[in-house]
Amino acid sequence: MSRLRHLLAILVLLAASLPAAANPADAPPYEKDLHRLAEILGAVHYLRELCEADEGQTWRSLMQQLIDAENPSPERRARLVNSFNRGYHGFQQSYRRCTETAVHVIGSYMDEGSEIAQRIASRYGR
Repeated sequence: MSRLRHLLAILVLLAASLPAAANPADAPPYEKDLHRLAEILGAVHYLRELCEADEGQTWRSLMQQLIDAENPSPERRARLVNSFNRGYHGFQQSYRRCTETAVHVIGSYMDEGSEIAQRIASRYGR
């Protein structure tokens, strides 16, 4: 299975397995990991688009699925969206065209995102 398909599968499973928050205002113990994952999704969304992967809104949709699964308070939701946007805009400022380095970053981020998603799902999934 390609890295992309593997990461997509894990993220979809993660979104489906997260327990519903008893109180959406409470941050779960995996909050830091979730923010890093959101940042990675934003970065990959920008870089894959830059490298003409023709995936449309795949990464933004996955982020929305994670937010929907979390059912966060408005404040937590805003912080998660900010993490996604930080990842997107951070690379937007640095990369104007697809380079070998951009392709390497995509692969590294997919691996890291996959590890984070697996860790969250195995420790906190239903």
